[in-house]
Amino acid sequence: MSSMTDFEVVQKLIPMLLDGLKLTVLIAILGIAFGFIIGCLAGYALQSKNKVAKGVAFVYIWIIRGTPLIVQALYIYYVLFSFLESTVAGVIVISINSGAFIAEIVRGALEGVDYGQTETGLSLGMKKSQILIHLVIPPAFRQILPALFNQFIIALKDTSLLQILAVNEMTQKAYNYAATSLRAIPIYTTLALFYLVLISLLMICQKAVENKLDLERAPKRKLREMFGKLKKQA
Repeated sequence: MSSMTDFEVVQKLIPMLLDGLKLTVLIAILGIAFGFIIGCLAGYALQSKNKVAKGVAFVYIWIIRGTPLIVQALYIYYVLFSFLESTVAGVIVISINSGAFIAEIVRGALEGVDYGQTETGLSLGMKKSQILIHLVIPPAFRQILPALFNQFIIALKDTSLLQILAVNEMTQKAYNYAATSLRAIPIYTTLALFYLVLISLLMICQKAVENKLDLERAPKRKLREMFGKLKKQA
């Protein structure tokens, strides 16, 4: 296999990477989806008056943000969930890790919602749950959408660290092939280019989402500025 040219090595590698890409994307999607649920609960708990929930959320975020992802992966797979398959453990790792960072995003978004929204709901006789669902969550979600997209990109890159658990994603595929072919340079260069193209495409999508949200916010900003000027003149 060492007599193969670099082109032949890359030619054989690409189908392996495409196969690993499916698992990479699947883990990232599931991880960010479950992480979003965890993050919403933890972020809301940070804003609640319940001291126990607030304390649990704070400790969870402190532990996850204070330890490397690779250490979390080893601990979750070999200590907490050693009975699970490595792929399932990988999804749990990405979910728990993403959840801690999404919690801070959610907390910031909830704090950023204008209190006038809540006052409007109360004046209309709405319950707190109705205010949260109809008046607080929609603007907060629009606010965190770009940050969530960015967190998905981070999660996608973080899946490469799951190679230490032998999760058969792109990096593991490339590592196995490099170990048998002894052609590290073309293999890892191709892997890096694969990630670069994939992340670049996602960044373009993220920018498009941000531009769309900016266009939607622009008229509202102009209205707020206009009302602000009218109040000053009055």
